[in-house]
Amino acid sequence: MPPTAVVLFTSDLRLHDHPPLRAALRSADAVVPLFVRDRAITAAGFDAPNRRAFLADCLTQLDAGLRERGGRLVIRAGDPVEEVCRVAAEADAGEVHLAAGVSGYATRREERLRRALAAEGRRLRVHDAVITAVPPGALTPASTDHFAVFTPYYRRWAGHPLRAVLAAPRTVPVPAHVRSAAVPSSTDVPGVSKGLAPGGEAVGRSRLTAWLRGGAAAYADRHDDLAGDATSRLSPHLHFGTVSPVEVVHRARRRGGPGADAFVRQLAWRDFHHQVLAARPGAAAGDYRTRHDRWRTEDAAADEIAAWKAGRTGYPVIDAAMRQLRHEGWMHNRGRLLTACFLTKTLYVDWRVGARHFLDLLVDGDLANNQLNWQWVAGTGTDTRPNRVLNPVRQARRYDPDGAYVRRWVPELAGLPGPAVHEPWRLSAAERADLAYPERLVELAEGAERFRRGREQGRR
Repeated sequence: MPPTAVVLFTSDLRLHDHPPLRAALRSADAVVPLFVRDRAITAAGFDAPNRRAFLADCLTQLDAGLRERGGRLVIRAGDPVEEVCRVAAEADAGEVHLAAGVSGYATRREERLRRALAAEGRRLRVHDAVITAVPPGALTPASTDHFAVFTPYYRRWAGHPLRAVLAAPRTVPVPAHVRSAAVPSSTDVPGVSKGLAPGGEAVGRSRLTAWLRGGAAAYADRHDDLAGDATSRLSPHLHFGTVSPVEVVHRARRRGGPGADAFVRQLAWRDFHHQVLAARPGAAAGDYRTRHDRWRTEDAAADEIAAWKAGRTGYPVIDAAMRQLRHEGWMHNRGRLLTACFLTKTLYVDWRVGARHFLDLLVDGDLANNQLNWQWVAGTGTDTRPNRVLNPVRQARRYDPDGAYVRRWVPELAGLPGPAVHEPWRLSAAERADLAYPERLVELAEGAERFRRGREQGRR
């Protein structure tokens, strides 16, 4: 038995239901729980303030949980392959355990790590079903290496057996001599959204339990209710892995009922996007299915893009959602669909511009879900209706019928009664002047024509 093993934590910052950690404890006398602050992620711009602050909370709670079990978290900074090899040498570790990733960067990191460890006589063990409930590649159609349409994927996914949930370990012995940097604090991170929720495993597990006991029952009927805020808000915890997707599915299925079933279906969407990105890593930056769009350039659309980011488009439901994003580092899913559709199909701006802005602010800024959801809306992804356009006024009337969501986030319109808040342009010029609210950037019919022409030109 190797005397020591290393567990490299990435997007799995928890102790409950953690296969790499449990496997390491079975195979070795001592374990080094390691997290590497990857400078390549910072250099690429993915280390945004909201995620950095949430990550600090997660690492603080992970370290605290390990200390309760006689161990501690070891933190390093630099190239993850180099740092893992250094730690493995310091600890004389025979094995390194790691959760399988899906992005091109994650798979390249895994291969580099495998080669580097093998050169030193050490072994890398990669574990599936840690970051997703069903591993990417576990379900494939007969004709290709991944599912490109959600419904047939979901039918297979729903019948696929999940592994059992693992309890958190009682003890985690960690060698005392392995050095570590200090655990970061979220209070030291500048530029964080004022309404950002705290992170960490204890927070995530508490939210999951409360959600399943309360909100899940009504989820099927209320998940699109913008003002009701009736979603689980577990997406940041799933992104950082403070809750296990396998455990979430098991517990939701035990809860049962239409609401829990609808919630589980959303977790399947998450796995669906991960298996698409695993098979087509280029979709993180390029069209999954190109329509040869003639997107307006960022220079040509600079003022409209700035207004969209600031929540000053003149369409109240769009502006409310964009302001929620800036304040909380999170946005309601229906709001994400509407704001993405407005940017890509009304302003006719490249989806990558919006996806980048979302990654700058979203605490749950997951590459697979963010990029592929943006492409689904833009019509370059897996949507079977690529020309689908969501009318923001109709959507607002349907999902914010009395205007409560808009009034919460667009205080300039708080005095407008009921659904009138969704169409302030119908007021008289004098009434509009008193609101200090902008005119519409573009009329919907003009935006639709811009989108139609762009797609038509792309097909030529």
